[in-house]
Amino acid sequence: MGIDLTEFEQRIAYIWPMLSSRPHVEVAVQMRRESIAGPMARWQPWRWVLAEVVLQQDGFGREPRRLYQRENEEAWLYPAMTVELFKDDAEGYYLNLTTPNPCWFVLWRMQDEIAVPVMVSLSYHDAGRWLDAQETVEQVPVPEDVRSWLQAFVDEHHVIEPKRRQRPESFRSLTDRFGNPASVSTTKPQRKGGHG
Repeated sequence: MGIDLTEFEQRIAYIWPMLSSRPHVEVAVQMRRESIAGPMARWQPWRWVLAEVVLQQDGFGREPRRLYQRENEEAWLYPAMTVELFKDDAEGYYLNLTTPNPCWFVLWRMQDEIAVPVMVSLSYHDAGRWLDAQETVEQVPVPEDVRSWLQAFVDEHHVIEPKRRQRPESFRSLTDRFGNPASVSTTKPQRKGGHG
């Protein structure tokens, strides 16, 4: 009785010995330029969007290329982008997998009026760091075979940290700005002297 591998698993099994010790997969990113209709077109007649992320195929080659160009649309393919999995980022992959739609995160930048993907990740933490750095990040859903591959990695490497009980703020000792013990009184200070 033989093992029936999917095309994805066959590609991984074929390149696995040639890879570093980190699991990874090659993907191709498709970026699409589309025209904008309506009032927004006054400021920006077109925009770039992430169209899709697919597993690398031999026919894609290794160099970026224009797939097509029409009057209102243009598409570019960026093949041979590597997505690596890191053990210390297992929580980021876990967070991605626990969303309703796990996805690829793609950081892209404009270069000579063309959108160019720079990095692709499956980590929620990577996407958050990129967004914090004011980068352009878009996402598209991952296929089921990639989700299963990522789930196997998370199952092996992600350890859920037990939550530690935090002491309520009301029980912490008070200190002044110099670190000396301070006290709070609920009585009103007595005024000395008369009215006025």
